[in-house]
Amino acid sequence: MRLLACLMLFSSAAFADADLIIRNAMIVDGTGADAYPGHIVVEDGVISEVLAPNATTTAKRVIDAKGRVVAPGFIDLHSHGNPLKHSFENFLAQGVTTVTLGMDGSSESLTGSGLDAWRTKATKNGLELNVIPMSGHGTVRHKAGIDDGTRALSAPQIKALQQTLKDDLAAGSFGLSLGLEYVPGVYAEEAEMKALGAVIEAENAIIMSHMRSEDNADVEDAIDELVSMAPKGRVHISHLKVVYGKGTARADELLAFMEGKRVSGARLSADVYPYAASFTGVGILFPEWALPPTDYNALRQTRDDELKAYLKARIEKRGGPEALLFGTAPHAGKTMAEAARDAGKDPVDFMADLGPTGGSAAHFVMDRTLVDRLVAAPGMALSTDGSPTMRHPRGYGTYARLIEYYVQDKSLMSLEAAVHKATGLPAEIMQLSDRGIISPGMAADLIIFEPANVRERTNFTTPHKLATGFDMVLVGGKTAFEVGGPTKARSGQVLERRPSPL
Repeated sequence: MRLLACLMLFSSAAFADADLIIRNAMIVDGTGADAYPGHIVVEDGVISEVLAPNATTTAKRVIDAKGRVVAPGFIDLHSHGNPLKHSFENFLAQGVTTVTLGMDGSSESLTGSGLDAWRTKATKNGLELNVIPMSGHGTVRHKAGIDDGTRALSAPQIKALQQTLKDDLAAGSFGLSLGLEYVPGVYAEEAEMKALGAVIEAENAIIMSHMRSEDNADVEDAIDELVSMAPKGRVHISHLKVVYGKGTARADELLAFMEGKRVSGARLSADVYPYAASFTGVGILFPEWALPPTDYNALRQTRDDELKAYLKARIEKRGGPEALLFGTAPHAGKTMAEAARDAGKDPVDFMADLGPTGGSAAHFVMDRTLVDRLVAAPGMALSTDGSPTMRHPRGYGTYARLIEYYVQDKSLMSLEAAVHKATGLPAEIMQLSDRGIISPGMAADLIIFEPANVRERTNFTTPHKLATGFDMVLVGGKTAFEVGGPTKARSGQVLERRPSPL
């Protein structure tokens, strides 16, 4: 057991009643309410009591928080990666105790023998943190025997698609994730989407969507499409952004549009990440008619001039070749302009030769003032859209940035409001009745930190630097991360959906 420089952690036979007590905490409970001092008592991985500062109790293990903030562990509503293959240390280091996986239409837990088998394997191997599993639309399609290029589904195909989704929901999936700018989501037609939406409504599950378009001129239409997919169901916008949009007025216009949907009865929620660059495949630059399963080489023989004209216009609209930074080999760390120059090619020719499956990149296509207004907006949750390996700082710095930049440096929100965005609000969105706030009966997923010490150390050129300042992270009452790195504890769980009544 390590002795922390900033926390006193000790055990004694004299403390023999509770499993754990965190003493002298400044509790930010995840509800948005003002912070208050107290002690937190934990039994069997669950908060059993929250005591006043003058209360006394005994425990087998005592953590003296010494006036530091104790908050619920952060719940990331949009994450990537496989915790059975990679450490999620970068999430723990920024206070995340629960990640949502199976996003953008692709869910590894549904492949092979399905979610039950994946949960069994994860439980056997152990998890560093908790996982909220989602059913990816593309993976559901594949499981139902529907290939990527199929657009208008037959009645038997729709029935198979619905049954596959129902089976995964019955196994504990929280809902359906969509990637409507990606294959095969880009080909999904209204009848297919409404058929899936009907299942989500009936099960009171949730749809979480990378929408059809995030371009400034199209984003309201994309929200309309999402809401119409399940008019009475829970629908959620993943990583809300406005590509090419600028300024706080545009952000306020979009927020008002979303509020109008809620007033009209839509059960609409959203998350956002605090960066002005996205990270996605270079296929987003290409026309739909050039995407898989199209034979790209054959297409270039007949439509190459048309393709290059499209790419030229698209690259210019998205800020030019300097506004794309590759994050995958062999061009990782180079802009499109640099990679093209190294190859001795014009950027348009370079991208045409690379093709729509040629890698992923950061795309600098958003406005900082607009992003900041969305992040600070009440009712807007937070997500990383990151992974352990992605070359984008959001996977390593999102929640540190929330505290350091938005609370400490810019005073765009209170600490209590920021914590609520990362805890109680996402728990409410996902209908997690046993975590997200500090209260008796809630899971002891807890973080201890001094807000002034939190630092986002990552950036676009060195994206894999861990955040600092989160002194201790507990998952299920066990220390999963402390100063110096993760522990060997594997107390995370694959969470199961327990839907609230409609």
